[in-house]
Amino acid sequence: MINRVVLVGRLTKDPEYRVTPSGVQVATFTLAINRTFTNQQGEREADFINCVVFRRQAENVNNFLSKGSLAGVEGRLQSRSYENQEGRRVYVTEVVCDSVQFLEPKGTNQRQSGNDNQSYNQNNNEFQNYGQDYGSSQQGQKAPSNQQSNNNQQSNNPFANANGPIDISDDDLPF
Repeated sequence: MINRVVLVGRLTKDPEYRVTPSGVQVATFTLAINRTFTNQQGEREADFINCVVFRRQAENVNNFLSKGSLAGVEGRLQSRSYENQEGRRVYVTEVVCDSVQFLEPKGTNQRQSGNDNQSYNQNNNEFQNYGQDYGSSQQGQKAPSNQQSNNNQQSNNPFANANGPIDISDDDLPF
């Protein structure tokens, strides 16, 4: 039998973190996952999937994820039931996560201005700047500017002008 789930979505609220009486850390959270199609009104609907994670991963989820964070989970579906305070049987289906991936840097979702692409581009530029700063401090040299590195990449690209015929001798072919 196969029971595997892979999901990517945003947290609908901060994770709920607790420690069981036996000392096991548990974090529960809900992922909102957009459907790939729109309804009759042209609006995109979402599914809200409950997730639970244990031990060290639960602690990490509690420390690094918050409402709006983009996360990827891998795990299995599990159904359970319990009696609530009114004596009614409640059925729950949730993803028991084996792995939770943090798909954004910490604090990114707090800076979002409603435009995901603008936020992504801003974060991408921050990473590029960080990489240049890191490279310059490690090598004791100034990191090349983006324009210089783009020119170097184009001149070193063997496929830059690959629209014409390629001159290869029979000795170069492996077959």
